[in-house]
Amino acid sequence: MAKFHVYRHPDRALRKKTPFLLDVQNDFIDRVASRVVIPLRDATAFGPRMRDLNPSFMVSGQEVVLDTTALAAFPASGLTTPVTSLAHDGATIVSALDTLFGSF
Repeated sequence: MAKFHVYRHPDRALRKKTPFLLDVQNDFIDRVASRVVIPLRDATAFGPRMRDLNPSFMVSGQEVVLDTTALAAFPASGLTTPVTSLAHDGATIVSALDTLFGSF
């Protein structure tokens, strides 16, 4: 598992609104049973958003929005094969986290 890898949400019932989860945990913390993730919500179902807090990305041809305030620990066993990596958007993701935590 690696920071900024995107995984398909393992719960089929939740995939319609939350198709993906983004791993934002440091790569050096790998011997724990969970990973810190941020849901990537379907853009058409997201509603109002704050530009810096909720950036959007294209994943597998679908526009998704980073729901930064829904950051959570998720069982690592539920994150299997990554769909893609958003490492090239790392600065945008870190900026969203900085906005959430007031580190700007």
